[in-house]
Amino acid sequence: MSLLDVRNLEVTYPAGAAAVRGAGLTLAAGEKLGIAGESGCGKTTLALALLRLLPSGTRVTGEILLDGEDVLRMKWGRVRAVRWAGASIVFQGAMHSLNPVHRVGDQIAEPVLLHRRATPAGARKKAGELLEQVGLPAARTGAYPHELSGGQRQRVMIAMALACDPRLIVADEPTTALDVMIQAQILRLIQRLVSEQDLGLIMISHDLAVLADTCDRLAVMYAGRVVEEGPARQVYEDARHPYGKALSEAFPRIGDPGSRFAPRGLPGDPPDPAALPPGCAFHPRCPVALDVCASRDQLLRPAGADRRAACVHVTAGAGPGGAAAQEEPEPRSGTP
Repeated sequence: MSLLDVRNLEVTYPAGAAAVRGAGLTLAAGEKLGIAGESGCGKTTLALALLRLLPSGTRVTGEILLDGEDVLRMKWGRVRAVRWAGASIVFQGAMHSLNPVHRVGDQIAEPVLLHRRATPAGARKKAGELLEQVGLPAARTGAYPHELSGGQRQRVMIAMALACDPRLIVADEPTTALDVMIQAQILRLIQRLVSEQDLGLIMISHDLAVLADTCDRLAVMYAGRVVEEGPARQVYEDARHPYGKALSEAFPRIGDPGSRFAPRGLPGDPPDPAALPPGCAFHPRCPVALDVCASRDQLLRPAGADRRAACVHVTAGAGPGGAAAQEEPEPRSGTP
């Protein structure tokens, strides 16, 4: 049984915006799954839905099976017990997530007190141990958030996420606003902790290169849907969906003069979730769209060994080496 199994997840905000549309994901214990996409593609909404952290009035349907138990059908008491102890989240922007008027040790100790029924002294000791586990001295439990650097605050957030020994950690842009050196340290730390404790990890990022280096598998989201998934390095280096390819090519590769001096981008913006275009939501920006793309949506289909992509150019008979050999269809008229 998978640690996490998300089936046909639909999330619609009160204003009518369809932020997640039929998403499905699976994650095993000890596995690292990356979720990539531009801002507004539904990544964070999906993450918040996993622990029912979305605003009141949001409509959520589908199934979110955590160790076989559907989070969406849990009573509130059970949801509160699962948060922290079953699954926890590392939010982006540690300075905004930590309480500025409480010492970091008290903030780490709070979930231990609530979920582990520890004594205050025991919770404080646990907080110090957790800080040492993420590479900070136990004495830093007495510090306020503003007394720590950005990288140190992010380590505190990771320590909080580990406080009650969860089986699943969701890291939403955990290295945002950190410099490259600190980012690398935080990513190595997360990888080590996942490996040592056999945790399941979902990491959200705009940066496919980071996810390719950190995760085992990668899911690319666009307009609330997973449009491509597969082994992380393969998706990054040889995307089968035009959107995944555009994301990958937006990052210059070290040692590749072509990408350095002629970086590629993707014009336009993701569609408004409350006013999605007909057919494939990506077709207005797609450089290889066909006429059928404007009228018929595309579902995930096999695109090679352990790979799927939602694109008309991918045939259902794709083999282990990639998409099945075929004559490339002509793009629709007027498509660049």
